[in-house]
Amino acid sequence: MLKAITNKGWKIACVTSLSCLLVAIPISPVAADEALTLKLAVQKTLRQNPQLHQFKFARTRLLAEREANALKPGYQLGMDAENVAGTGDFSGFGNLEVTVALSSVIELGDKRDKRVSVVDTRIDKLELERQAQTLDVLGDVTRVFIQLLTTQAELQLSSEAVTLSKRLYKTVQTRAKRGAVSDAEVKRAKAMFMQSQLRQEGLSYKFERQKVSLARYWGDTTLPYSKLEGDLSAFGSAVSFTDLYNKVKTSPAIMVFASEMRLKEAEVRLAKTQNQADLSWQFGVKRLEESGDTALTLGVSIPLFAERRNRHRVSAALAESNAVAYRRSDHLLSLHDQLFTAYSQRQQFIAAHQRLRDEVIPNLEGALSITRTGYDRGRLKYQDWIAAQQELLSAKQQLIETASAALLNQAVIEQLTAEQFTQ
Repeated sequence: MLKAITNKGWKIACVTSLSCLLVAIPISPVAADEALTLKLAVQKTLRQNPQLHQFKFARTRLLAEREANALKPGYQLGMDAENVAGTGDFSGFGNLEVTVALSSVIELGDKRDKRVSVVDTRIDKLELERQAQTLDVLGDVTRVFIQLLTTQAELQLSSEAVTLSKRLYKTVQTRAKRGAVSDAEVKRAKAMFMQSQLRQEGLSYKFERQKVSLARYWGDTTLPYSKLEGDLSAFGSAVSFTDLYNKVKTSPAIMVFASEMRLKEAEVRLAKTQNQADLSWQFGVKRLEESGDTALTLGVSIPLFAERRNRHRVSAALAESNAVAYRRSDHLLSLHDQLFTAYSQRQQFIAAHQRLRDEVIPNLEGALSITRTGYDRGRLKYQDWIAAQQELLSAKQQLIETASAALLNQAVIEQLTAEQFTQ
C-alpha cells in the first residue's frame, strides 16, 4: 500500500493504548515545503477529531452513573402528628401525639452490585465502540488521503499531457509554415493544447477541494501542505482471505456485539434481583402530649408477590439478550460479504495495474515514439499521432485508477480487520 500507509503505528493505534501515545505527540509547525504523510494525518485526527472526543464525555457520564448506583439506600427523616385540631376531647393540642422517625430500605438480592455490574459492562462496551468509531474515522481519513494522492498523480499526468500537446502543437505549426499541413490541423492541435491546460486547471481545483475535505477530520478548514507523500503502486504482499476473516471475527465491530450480549446478560441478572423485594424499616420516637411520656416505634414492611409482578420485566430482558445474538450473526455475514468483495477487487485491480505497467504502457510508449518519427518524416498522418498519444495517456490514467481502486479496497480490508493488511 502507500509508503505512508504501511507504517504499523497508525493501525495499531486504533485498537490499543498507542492511540493515546499518538495523541500526545506534539505536532510541529508546518514547513513550507513539507509533504503531508498519512501517519501525520492520523496523528492530527486522533488529537483533534470531534467525533472521537465525544467518548471522553460519555465515559465521564458513565463513571458518574456508576458512583450513583454504588450508593447504599438513603435515609429519610419524617414527622407524624396525630390528634390535631379534632373535636371534643381532641380539640386543640391537648392530646397531640408526635412521632419523629428515621426510615430507609434494606436492599435484598445483591441489587447494588448488579447495578454496578451493568454500568461496568456499559463502560467496556463504550471502549469497544470508541475503537470501532476510531477505525471508521481513520478508514475515512485513509480513503480521502488516497483520493487526494490519486488527484496528485493525475495532476502529474495532466502536466505530461500538456507537455505532449504543446510539443505536437509546435510540430504542426512548423510543418504548416512549410506548407506540409493545413491550417485546420494547426487549429486542432492548438485546441487540444488548450483542452489539456483546462483539464490541468480543473484537477488543481479538485485537489484544493479534497485538501479541505481532509482537513475537516482534525477540525481545520484549510490544509497547509502543497503536496502529499505516498506511493500509489506500493501494494506489498497480501495475506490469505481465511486469515483476514478470522481477524474480522475479533475486530471491534464484532466485539461490540459480544460486549452488548454481556450487557444484556447483566441487565437480566439485575431484573431478576427484583424478584426479591426490598425490606423497608422505620425507627422513631413518639411523644404523648397528654401524659408527657415518650415511646419508641418500630416498623417493617415488604411488598408481596414481587416475583410474579417482575416476571414480565425478566422476560423482556431475556428477549433483548437473545436478539443481540441474531444481530451479531447477521452483521458477521454482512462483514464477510464486504471483506470478500474488497479482497477480490483488490486482487483484480492489482493484476490489471501490473499488466498495464509491464505490458500495455511500454508498448504504447514505443508506438508513440515510432508514430512521432513517422509524422516528422511525413509517412504518418496527424490523426495517427493524436491516436497514439491519447492511447498512451488513457493507459496511464487507467494505471492511476487501478492503483487507487486497489488501495481503496485495501483500506476497507484494514478497517474491517482492525489490522494492517500487507506484511
